[in-house]
Amino acid sequence: MRILALDHGTVRIGVALSDELKMFATPLEFIAAEPFPAFLERLKQLLREKEVELILVGMPRNMDGSYGPAALKVQEFVAVLKGAVTVPIRTVDERLTSVQAQKFLREGGKSAKQQRGKVDQAAAALLLQGYLDNLA
Repeated sequence: MRILALDHGTVRIGVALSDELKMFATPLEFIAAEPFPAFLERLKQLLREKEVELILVGMPRNMDGSYGPAALKVQEFVAVLKGAVTVPIRTVDERLTSVQAQKFLREGGKSAKQQRGKVDQAAAALLLQGYLDNLA
């Protein structure tokens, strides 16, 4: 069984997946956030195909640890997901994952245009890897 991580965005939702041993996170893809029914259908397909036992959703927090407007959107997103899927869902702190992802991609020679969809996937992989590292 695997863990799937989602980096929620208003345009794209980044997806990353753990290996079966829950040691490594791999960027998988991004899914368009709208139309939402299409997102849900693709998510359910991934949950079945990849035998996912847990969904992690990145929870944006301010640097002081407080929650802002983006966190409220993620909370609403999680509430809808909980009603649509049977796999347990947990939120995890995602502070700076998108910034780190952009930095890694830039250092890898990716232009801003090439980074567009990959940042979401990479951010999901970073938050998942952090979670997996804390399991060990």
